Amino acid sequence: MITLKKPAEVVKMRKSGQVVADIHKAIRDVIKPGVDTLTLDEVAESVLARESAKASFKGYRTFGARTPFPSAICVSVNEEVVHGMPSRNRVLSEGDIVSIDVGAQVDGYHGDAACTYPVGRISPEREKLLCVTRKALYIGIEKAASGNTIGDIGYVIEQWVLGEGCGLVRDYAGHGIGRKLHEPPQVPNHGQPGCGLTIRPGLTFCIEPMVMSGQEAVESRDNGWTVVTCDGSDAAHFEHTILITEDGAEILTPWE
Repeated sequence: MITLKKPAEVVKMRKSGQVVADIHKAIRDVIKPGVDTLTLDEVAESVLARESAKASFKGYRTFGARTPFPSAICVSVNEEVVHGMPSRNRVLSEGDIVSIDVGAQVDGYHGDAACTYPVGRISPEREKLLCVTRKALYIGIEKAASGNTIGDIGYVIEQWVLGEGCGLVRDYAGHGIGRKLHEPPQVPNHGQPGCGLTIRPGLTFCIEPMVMSGQEAVESRDNGWTVVTCDGSDAAHFEHTILITEDGAEILTPWE
């Protein structure tokens, strides 16, 4: 069921969104060569504890995964698209790219955002991938206006990404968010103008383009969670939680 958030609910979602943004800022400050990905999860846990917030992802269950997700954040490196698991044995190297996806729950409402970070100096090819994916997010947000449709958002993202010679992850999409981490509507990164749900003030949802430098095919690893590109090409992931207002879209997870 699609819900339009009331003012009191929006206040709570701004709080959860700010916690998510604070986690991103804290993690960004410690990403460097030689840091293991479990350390990044520990940084997130410390911010959550400080803010008396709950980790939205930890303990989350999904079809196809034998066990709940074990961590506060998803950490996906290079060819990993989404849902990478933090590990003490996974150490970041100079030139890697690492996608951090994190959700936080405050007063019963969730915020969710992702960003892909460079580890030290990265190649021009990886730099382009990050720029294309980040711009895809903001192009989508610009289209998230009252009276437009979900299809309008997906269409502009798809046209931008394909026009830049990159591949688009089509098996995963953005989503509504509020009392639940994943609510209707689904927000694909592809679509047709004028199709799908008409956007109205009070809607809260996540836009999250996932883009690859190679071909458009992904698969899941044996853990049932981590999604990787089939051809081993790099992937990037950017996401914001937004609120639709009369004037456009308000970003609730201002990690920049």
